[in-house]
Amino acid sequence: MSTIAVQHTFKPVIENLELGTHTLALYRWPHPGKRIKASVMLVHGLGEHMGRYNHLAYVLHQAGYEVMAYDHMGHGLSSGLSGDIDQSNRLTEDLKTVIAYMHNTESKLVLLGHSMGGLVVARAVAEHPDIADAVVMSSPALAAYTTLLDKLLLSVLPHWFAHVRVDNKLELNWLSRDAQVVREYRQDKRVHRKISSGLAAWIIDQGKLALKEAAAWHKHALLLYAGQDRLVNPKGSAEFAQSVSKEYLQTHCFNVMYHEIFNDPERTIVFSKLIEWLDLRYG
Repeated sequence: MSTIAVQHTFKPVIENLELGTHTLALYRWPHPGKRIKASVMLVHGLGEHMGRYNHLAYVLHQAGYEVMAYDHMGHGLSSGLSGDIDQSNRLTEDLKTVIAYMHNTESKLVLLGHSMGGLVVARAVAEHPDIADAVVMSSPALAAYTTLLDKLLLSVLPHWFAHVRVDNKLELNWLSRDAQVVREYRQDKRVHRKISSGLAAWIIDQGKLALKEAAAWHKHALLLYAGQDRLVNPKGSAEFAQSVSKEYLQTHCFNVMYHEIFNDPERTIVFSKLIEWLDLRYG
């Protein structure tokens, strides 16, 4: 059977975690079937869901890593209004809860977050350093492209209308240089374009805080980001890389790539950098 055929049959088991006020969809991909080097928790970005990460889970699985994930509140198969959160710390608190429920503490845990998910794992580790052994951030939302009007609205709306939702204004042609990826994203019924003022404010504020506190970062991390990113501002990643001690952070900027580096045409280069870094620590 070809690699493509095997990957096509490689699917996660999905279950629901009831948390009282909401329900989270949890994903657990097949066990590697050999010694687990470490466990990897995937954390997705704004408007998407973990079903889009099956190919990344397969790469990690083939390299000997256990892979698990979940959909954020208001995303994918989880409950909640699309693109909204019910409290300001919802995303980091849910990550903590999912880790406690899914992770077998006998193995090391790596948090791998993309875009908004990269910011979520960065803030969760900054607030609770012991929740994971290491972090991988893919095109993290550490800085945004905001106009003066955006800044004005975000300084007012979240205080009075935190749950008002608008179009997230993401220009999908900048998602990936692979036209098929963009086409599938547009056709994906689990993808949405909503964001509430409360969630937008959290992303902006926490991105600024992450950069402000970067010099105090003391967790081993891999930062992978796209040089031609137009969905999040790559200057945030560059600033973070300059501020964090090289003892803790390894950084790779893929100059020609668009936002979704795991979905760009040269994705195998990104996969190689990821597995190389993981294997140096856990291989």
